[in-house]
Amino acid sequence: MSVMVARKKVVRKWEKLPGRNTFCCDGRIMMARQKGIFYLTLFLILGTCALFFAFECRYLAVQLSPAIPVFAAVLFLFAMATLLRTSFSDPGVIPRALPDEAAFIEMEIEATNGTVPQGQRPPPRIKNFQINNQIVKLKYCYTCKIFRPPRASHCSICDNCVERFDHHCPWVGNCVGKRNYRYFYLFILSLSLLTIYIFTFNIVYVALKSLKIGFLNTLKETPGTYPSSSLTVLTVLEVLICFFTLWSVVGLTGFHTFLVALNQTTNEDIKGSWTGKNRVQNPYSHGNIVKNCCEVLCGPLPPSVLDRRGILQQEESTAQEESCPRGPGAQEPTTAQGPGGQAEESSAQQKDGSLPHLSAVPVPSLSNAEMPEEKQLTFGELPVPSQDTGQAEH
Repeated sequence: MSVMVARKKVVRKWEKLPGRNTFCCDGRIMMARQKGIFYLTLFLILGTCALFFAFECRYLAVQLSPAIPVFAAVLFLFAMATLLRTSFSDPGVIPRALPDEAAFIEMEIEATNGTVPQGQRPPPRIKNFQINNQIVKLKYCYTCKIFRPPRASHCSICDNCVERFDHHCPWVGNCVGKRNYRYFYLFILSLSLLTIYIFTFNIVYVALKSLKIGFLNTLKETPGTYPSSSLTVLTVLEVLICFFTLWSVVGLTGFHTFLVALNQTTNEDIKGSWTGKNRVQNPYSHGNIVKNCCEVLCGPLPPSVLDRRGILQQEESTAQEESCPRGPGAQEPTTAQGPGGQAEESSAQQKDGSLPHLSAVPVPSLSNAEMPEEKQLTFGELPVPSQDTGQAEH
């Protein structure tokens, strides 16, 4: 006999989330799908710092101070921690509307705009919102089926609406938004300091070597064995990497320092939201650099609204074949013979747990005297069996 067994399969919410993000460690890590440049960032930071700690730090610790490698290690660990925190976290993705919510919003928009004649373009889907006596427009996202909150935008790479969207950074492999912007800023700031630090002490290392054997001999080949010659080549390579990195990283840090002081995002600066023809003032700025920096870098961090590791339970029905041989001790289900010669089950509940049809449940017979007054039957109301055939009339 075959038995249908229903078992519950545990599915996490991150497995069903729309968009183009990737998740690791059971939804704890959230990144964009395009992670190639992020691996290049890790390689440049780890490679340059490894060469610096392996060669120059040992020489500088002996010649100058042992605090040089200690401070470099602190900068390196802080830069790596903020990089991973920026790359592996939710930037502030806004969940898409459920089908019922989307249908309600569509109905609300149609009721507001009215019927649009055929051939005419429908009006833009915009809601006005007031912030600090300034009118801010909330735009409708046709992908997420929601009116985006203020300062939110839809990332075309991750295919998600991100709250306080700044930009999508391929170097960190993630969007930069409300929940990870402060870590992104601390990352580029610490990386700038680390790059300047390594570049400076590489120059110091070359200068100390030049005082002993001359600058030209230091660049060409250090007298001695092969390892000392390769050390000089690696030092020159570090200097070149740090020199070209300085222009981009330090410049990027300066630009975002300017944005933090104004409480403005990269997306707003590119679009000219507060510096356009209308000359609308930034409603999010406090007019004070210190207050703006405190809000952006030290304000409360909102929790993620995705609930990536929440549980969605799905039932799966599987058919299992079970052979039940009847032994000598096996008992047949007991049945009772009714007055009409039909078999009646001894229990009102069937084997599969469902209740039987009402016609199969035996009803105890009550005499006319035992019935309530309003339920007593007269002789004319009793059914009369047919005498022509042995079957009951309908």
